[in-house]
Amino acid sequence: MRHFIEIVSPEHQKDSQGFAAGSDTILAKGRAYKEQRRGSKAWQNRAAFSSANALFRFRTIPGLIVTTAMFIICDNERYNIVSVEDVHGRGMYIEVLCEKVTPSKG
Repeated sequence: MRHFIEIVSPEHQKDSQGFAAGSDTILAKGRAYKEQRRGSKAWQNRAAFSSANALFRFRTIPGLIVTTAMFIICDNERYNIVSVEDVHGRGMYIEVLCEKVTPSKG
């Protein structure tokens, strides 16, 4: 659990002139275990989520239900949550598969 993460929820609001402006609301901060995608057996078993290229594992946060509508920010990089799973069904740890968000070249 060496990486500091922020779990954020995107918010879209309109200003007085009707233009949409996006902002992030930080829901939680903490530490997590982070694993990048590799050619290991564990990542081969996760083939159903081919877009996922990072895994985060962290303690359950009381009062917060992590969903795929949220993002994780770690090391100034943004990750879109693809899948959320309770590790071993005990409610102690959450395992999240994520896809790194990269800016498109236009």
